[in-house]
Amino acid sequence: MTNGRTSDIVVIGGGLIGTAVAFGLRERGLDTVLLDEGDVALRAARGNFGLVWLQSKGAGLREYTSWTRKAVDAWPGFASKLRDVTGIDVRYRRPGGYHLCLSDAERDKRAAMVARIRPGQPHDARTVMLERDELKARLPFIGPSVVGGSYNPLDGDCNSLALFRALHEAYSVRSGDYRPGQAVRRLLRGKGVYGAETAEGTWWAPKVVIAAGLGLVDLGRQIGVGPVVHPQQGQIIVTERVKPFLDVPISQIRQTPDGTLLVGDNSGGETYETPTSLSVMHHLANRAVRMIPELSDIRIVRSWVALRVLSKDGAPVYQEAPDWPGVFFFTAHSSVTLAPMHVTELSRWVADGAIDEEARAFSTARFS
Repeated sequence: MTNGRTSDIVVIGGGLIGTAVAFGLRERGLDTVLLDEGDVALRAARGNFGLVWLQSKGAGLREYTSWTRKAVDAWPGFASKLRDVTGIDVRYRRPGGYHLCLSDAERDKRAAMVARIRPGQPHDARTVMLERDELKARLPFIGPSVVGGSYNPLDGDCNSLALFRALHEAYSVRSGDYRPGQAVRRLLRGKGVYGAETAEGTWWAPKVVIAAGLGLVDLGRQIGVGPVVHPQQGQIIVTERVKPFLDVPISQIRQTPDGTLLVGDNSGGETYETPTSLSVMHHLANRAVRMIPELSDIRIVRSWVALRVLSKDGAPVYQEAPDWPGVFFFTAHSSVTLAPMHVTELSRWVADGAIDEEARAFSTARFS
């Protein structure tokens, strides 16, 4: 057993959020240790669809809309910086994005959601509802089952696994201390420092960031924070490569630059199990073919399930623990979309205590 070491900040969780914050802290010159359970973790990153998405954010919390807009505006420069630092192209593009509805009930539900978030959206980035004829003019390949949908001009996508790799590489390039295989079992209080105890030692720092996804349930309990996240199964199916034809992302279907198509959606309830399901695969494939009939002749080559991390209202949770000053916990379902804000604003909050006023809205106080 090692004795760990003492640093400026310990970050718990090497997923998209933890690595983004850790990279931001290294950019600020802080000695940072990133403790990661490793690839055995129930990483939400492996099931991320890769959308950089504005159109549906903020139905229950208006600040979520403007926070996401800032992230979307920052994405071009953020992707460029990652490429400059690491040489990795995360394949970001922003052609606008669509959500398709296959029934009047789906369209009405979507329209109600769009109406709720519309007051918080700026005029140049408003989500709009489109009737079938308008969609058909823009997306001539859609099938007769599509009755309408929504569109936002600032929506886009990226390769989420490339983003995950780029954030880890950027942290390494900035001489960050990455420790895989270090699942944190317990948080300790010391004199002016906190300890993150693992099977191989205890890592000490005056500040700790918990960005452990579903691990926040147990670690949060240790610092007096009730459960604020729960798992949601999400299943993705991947097709063989076909000639590129889908040059815009649809929330349920997107085509990668190599020609494969990703089809995904939520596939289950609150469970920690991750088995793939043939019935869910059939459901996803059936909906995809109804949206784009020409997909019917394309073969599926693989499928997997991941656990997505959701708060009670679906919006991010950012907070300093009330009874553990210097211990922060961060979680968000939209870890790809919000990555630029996590690198810059969340790291600034941890490093300097300078919190973006908008970020205050994402505390657990809203659940009281």
